[in-house]
Amino acid sequence: MAFFADENEVDKYIGGVFRAAAEHPEIGPKFRDANVNLRVVYFDPEANMTVQMADPIVVTSGPSDVKPDVTLRMAGDTADKFWRGKYNLAVGLAKGEVKAEGPVTKILKLVPLTKPLFPIYRDLVGEKDSATG
Repeated sequence: MAFFADENEVDKYIGGVFRAAAEHPEIGPKFRDANVNLRVVYFDPEANMTVQMADPIVVTSGPSDVKPDVTLRMAGDTADKFWRGKYNLAVGLAKGEVKAEGPVTKILKLVPLTKPLFPIYRDLVGEKDSATG
């Protein structure tokens, strides 16, 4: 069974960590400076998210007219593992578990910046983890 029940949970937890990144004193400025539009297309469950890493950082769930610089496609469980710090995105891309369109180097440069966000994500999903046991 997939960790996320539906697209609302993907937005609540993964969108939530991106929204927290916007407010993070260390990560927020670096994400804004990246000036990258990232779209992530999830399956199991089906969900779309666009993250505009600019000033301001904007997270949109569902359809978006924003043209992405990079699009990633992955299972919701893959994203959950990544945000818990238990999944190497570069290895996932190499193995074909994560599909990418666009200049992936832009995203790979941002991956190391996400590490300080892992505890924030684990806090966000903590209640769901406790409920699912």
